[in-house]
Amino acid sequence: MPERYILMIRLTLSEIAERLSGTLYSAGTDATADTVVDGPVETDSREIVPGGIFVAKRGDDTDGHLFVGAALERGATLAIVEHTVENAVAQIVVDNAVAALGELARYVVERVRSTGNLTVIGITGSNGKTTTKNMLERILSAEGETVAPIRSFNNAVGAPTTMLRATESTRYLIVEMGASGIGDIARLVAMAKPDIGVVLKVGLAHAGGFGGIEATLRAKTEMVTDLAADAVAVLNADDSRVASMAQRTNARVVRFGEDPAADIRATGISGSRTGTSFTAHVPGEGAVAIRLRVLGEHHVSNALAAIAVAHTLGVPLARAAAALETLSRAERWRMEVLGGRDDVTIINDAYNASPDSMSAAIKTLAQISEPGKRTIAVLGAMSELGEYSGEEHDRIGLQLVRLNISRLVVVGPEARRMHISAINEGSWDGESVYFGDMDAAFDYLAAEITPGDTVLVKSSNSAQLRFLGDRLGELFSW
Repeated sequence: MPERYILMIRLTLSEIAERLSGTLYSAGTDATADTVVDGPVETDSREIVPGGIFVAKRGDDTDGHLFVGAALERGATLAIVEHTVENAVAQIVVDNAVAALGELARYVVERVRSTGNLTVIGITGSNGKTTTKNMLERILSAEGETVAPIRSFNNAVGAPTTMLRATESTRYLIVEMGASGIGDIARLVAMAKPDIGVVLKVGLAHAGGFGGIEATLRAKTEMVTDLAADAVAVLNADDSRVASMAQRTNARVVRFGEDPAADIRATGISGSRTGTSFTAHVPGEGAVAIRLRVLGEHHVSNALAAIAVAHTLGVPLARAAAALETLSRAERWRMEVLGGRDDVTIINDAYNASPDSMSAAIKTLAQISEPGKRTIAVLGAMSELGEYSGEEHDRIGLQLVRLNISRLVVVGPEARRMHISAINEGSWDGESVYFGDMDAAFDYLAAEITPGDTVLVKSSNSAQLRFLGDRLGELFSW
């Protein structure tokens, strides 16, 4: 069985049905109320493995109930459905499949926590959740069995799916908690009841859905408002909005950042095309120099958050630092370094893009370029910004000019405003070009990129420039 399929704890069908207030139907199968299931829980029938549990959720474009048969063919032993489906598999009928998934996750975490061995860490923030999760997983997996999200599983489906992978032997459960509106994080916190809640940043990511930065702040604050008095809130001291959350929690507060008042602090930050260096300071342990192989000074904040959690859990700074230095990339398509031939560096950072992360990536591009070498920014749209979209794309266009990025390549009509803003800044003459699609941009870049160039590819996931980044990386690979 592939490594990602960590089994759920053993539960009987009757236990599951009772907890979900559902009705068990097992006619035509060998299953009974006492049948035990412990397979991985999936909402995608293509991911089902023998013994798996399929949750037939309804989506915008399709209905999971249409795929119960496919799940059965792949070996599912239970389907959680909103109405019975004529397939020879045990089914538990519930009112809402997504809500049932969350309730099952809550039950599993409760059961595992009752063993006294489990620590739950929740992570939220407008940027950096996945990178911080990966850093913390790298540290904690050397200390004990650790369950963490696959990719960016952080919503009402992905977060509970992660929680359901916890078993009696799990020592640390890391849960990313994303949100598209007020109340989303509160629901995930209620499911997982974190012992440690981490807030990284409050920015404009998804601001269009939230309705503005202040609404985003309220949503992210949900991470700490319901923490227990014996829990710990790990807060970014360099973000004033996050720092203000210390007044909204009953938990003990640990602050991280470059701020001299931070508990977990970084000094001496510097970056290059091969990584990022800094010195971490931890109370009672002194200072340790760390060299991340992950590009971008903005990732130092994520590393400090991971160190703060590790310190809270009693992991020595030296061990945490050594673990961080083994991490070769933040995540697939996140500041991922490709290429290498002809001294060409391709930085593929096109899985997500908010104004903050776009700005940080561009600053990194400017900082790591060697004297006399060119920098090229290949940018697509930042999505889900609502009324802020125009002005934020304008701001990025101006920043590119002011940081003296050698060449701007804008891809896709939703991002064209960056191109226009860069031209209107008046500093450039032909250094900004626009293409309506990725193929045209690739053809241009394949001819334009010269030895020694450093190329950043950055966009929101919906713009799909990550695939353009992969093509450029392959073109300039050894």
